[in-house]
Amino acid sequence: MQTVDARGLACPEPVLLCKRALEKGAPLTVVVDNGAAKENVGRFARNAGYKVEIRPSGEDFELVITK
Repeated sequence: MQTVDARGLACPEPVLLCKRALEKGAPLTVVVDNGAAKENVGRFARNAGYKVEIRPSGEDFELVITK
């Protein structure tokens, strides 16, 4: 499974990193550190037809994206 660490990045960069990684295929884990990135990455992945599971990880969030 691929992992994208998007902590510390402002939108739209986490979404763009997620998009590039998904071009290589799912499953994918995206780690973000703020609510806006969590919502934007999740929305992008769902709109692209993927399932998204959001897991809290300390002060961060892990978005597990699958087909």
